[in-house]
Formats: sequence, C-alpha cells, structure tokens
Amino acid sequence: MRMNRLGSSELFVSEIGLGCLSIGTEESKAVSIIHEALHRGVNLLDTSDLYDEGRNEELVGKAIQGRREDVVIATKVGNRRIPGKEGWIWDPSKAYIKSSVKGSLARLGTDYIDLYQLHGGTIDDPIDETIEAFEELKQEGLIRYYGISSIRPNVIREYVKRSSMVSVMNQYSIVDRRAEEEVLPLLEQHGISVIARGPVASGALTDSRKAAKGYLDYDPEELLRLHSEMQRFVQDGRSLSQLAIRYSLSHPAVAAAVPGASSREQLLENLAAADVQPLTDNELLEIRRLSRLNRYNLHR
Repeated sequence: MRMNRLGSSELFVSEIGLGCLSIGTEESKAVSIIHEALHRGVNLLDTSDLYDEGRNEELVGKAIQGRREDVVIATKVGNRRIPGKEGWIWDPSKAYIKSSVKGSLARLGTDYIDLYQLHGGTIDDPIDETIEAFEELKQEGLIRYYGISSIRPNVIREYVKRSSMVSVMNQYSIVDRRAEEEVLPLLEQHGISVIARGPVASGALTDSRKAAKGYLDYDPEELLRLHSEMQRFVQDGRSLSQLAIRYSLSHPAVAAAVPGASSREQLLENLAAADVQPLTDNELLEIRRLSRLNRYNLHR
C-alpha cells in the first residue's frame, strides 16, 4: 500500500483509507472489517461524531486498541445533537468544537486525534473563531492537525486563505468532477491535500441497479451508457470499482481515497485498487472525454 504525505503535516496516510460510516453498528462485524483493513495496509480511518450518534467512533476505538500508533484517526465535528430532539443543528462555534472533542476522544479511547475535520461549513460561519478553536486544540495536544470536509468552493477558499489546515475532504469521482477546475488546483497550489470521498459514487458507476436511480446531473440512461463505455478500461484484472478509485487517486492533489465497505468482500474489492495499474494519461483523457466536467452551481 502506497503511503502519501497529508499536506504539510507529518502524517503519512495509505492511499486507500476506510470510510467507516458503512461498517454498521454490530460490534464483531464492524471491528472485523477494520482489522482486515489494517491487516491489508490501511492506516487511515475516517469517522465522525455524527455517525450512528457516536457509535461509529466507539467501534473504531475498540478496533484500534493496542495499535493506536499504527493508525491515523480522522474524525469530524460541527453537527450538534439536541437532547430529546430528532436530528441535529449546525454549530461551528469555538465553544462547541472545544467541548465536543472530549466526547470524541472518550469514544475513540485515545488522548489525541490525528486529523480533526470541520464536518461542513458555510460562508456565514464565524470562520476565524472556528479556526481559533482548532489552533487551540493543536496547542493543547488534543489534535495533531485539522482540515475541513466540504464541497463548497466559497468556504474552501476562505480556509485556504485564513487557516493552516492540511486537508480538505471532498467528494470526487468519475461522475462527480466538480472539484477539478476550481478546488483541486487551488489546494494543490497551496500544498493542501484532498481526501477523496465517494470515489465509487455510492455504486452509481459500478452497479447498474444503482445507476438506474441517476446521480447528480446524470440521468439513469446516461449513467448506464457510461457504465457500458467504461468496460473498455476493465482489463488486467482491474474492475470498474477499482478503476473508479484509481481515477480519484490520479489527481496530484489527492493524498487518499476513502471508499466505504459494509462487508469483507467489498473491502477487499476496494483495497485491490492499490495493486492494479494506475491509469495512463491516455486513459485519463478518454475517461474525461466520456464523462462530464460537472460544475458547482452553488456556493461560488
């Protein structure tokens, strides 16, 4: 498994990590998936205090007992649940971030978080206050580095200008190329790494049944046609899902892709992308010709 430096940090992360949202809530199965991932060379585990109301962080914590130093834990903050009420509200305040980290540390069973990420963000947030919270947590030794998880170009630009973040988690795949023109070049220029989420687009590119539901600005017929056209790149043991992961990893700004896995079989299929041939320049050009350069219409 190739290891890549995350931005300007001292963290080196596996090029394929594990998005832990899909591991479920049953302990033995979830822990088994994480252990298999670690055994196969994964060291980047991405979770959030929001996932399963904190249960996901607890399961990650159980899985890494005795091997904390071998793991890069990335978790998120910013969505606050209100006791006794359904759902959550957005809260990027300094007070909430600094109080919330304590719960994440307890659930993860650790005394520090490698990468603490703002789980969203809007242009109307108190951005300087949010940054101040992360910087203080760094000084206190509770987190090593911080980043944001956002697909909003206007928010990303502000954090690039005003913070020392090392990463942006951004949705990026063959069928979601919105970041290619304005986000990825900006981050590459400033030495900030991308963690690509959704590299297989929830199966929209690889599963004809899911393609039938459409995805972003693709209608079902377009997705099915693209699914068929992508078959020409399935060679040398490379599956469609592995092709999709390799595409997300092909941009120099991307340090890691974090597909999810709800079973051992799905995990192994994803991780095999580390062993297949990277896409050639000609393949990349052809895939970009066949797919669509989507645009961000909001949050400019």
